[in-house]
Amino acid sequence: MRQFVIDDLSPMENDNIDSYLKRNLKRSPMVGVYWLPVPDQLLTDIQKEHTECGPYYSSVEIDRHGVRFEMLIRSASNFHCPCIAYADSKQRQFILNFIDGMIEEELIKA
Repeated sequence: MRQFVIDDLSPMENDNIDSYLKRNLKRSPMVGVYWLPVPDQLLTDIQKEHTECGPYYSSVEIDRHGVRFEMLIRSASNFHCPCIAYADSKQRQFILNFIDGMIEEELIKA
């Protein structure tokens, strides 16, 4: 799995990130997993065509060891479809910008 990982967090940094995710992202049914929605203007052509598979998101998972941002763009309603794919360069930059904003706002030093 392609992912961006932030680890070696202090307990306070971990709590700050968890709080940030709770304030800014939708929670999935699984504990510690959040969904970062991909804006419509960043969808690939096939994702735009597959409106029935949307919305699309990147999964974010936090636990006591750190936080992981998946670089796989998932469908909210379908597990196996050609529209599910690794982030293209624009989607990847969107995820990285979200991470940078989180790190800056929460003063993460890890």
